[in-house]
Amino acid sequence: MTYFAKITFGIVEDVIGADQDFIDTGLVGNPSAWVETSYNTRGGIYYLPDTNTPGSDQSLALRANYAGIGYTYDAINDVFYAPQPYPSWIISAPTWEWQAPVPYPSTGGPYTWDEATQSWVA
Repeated sequence: MTYFAKITFGIVEDVIGADQDFIDTGLVGNPSAWVETSYNTRGGIYYLPDTNTPGSDQSLALRANYAGIGYTYDAINDVFYAPQPYPSWIISAPTWEWQAPVPYPSTGGPYTWDEATQSWVA
């Protein structure tokens, strides 16, 4: 199945499974508003279907992340990324995932991010 994201002003409004021919008919709006997305791509890595195993052919990685409603489509970098979870977090290429200003602790946990103190709290 091929998936397409409908983009309006750089924001994903809808994601559907469809053939390119159907998108091209215009029945779901202007075909140029629809951008293909890969259900098997996250963090810039292509994974084998229904697994957490990276595929051997990383040329199949498409647009860094599977699109979700509310995600941003960055047309310059041709990638999708999630909404910013906290004001202090920054987007990081090549994964196009948000990174906290302080790394997640490697021991203990689980932790949650406290934006007020800019720290991870157990």
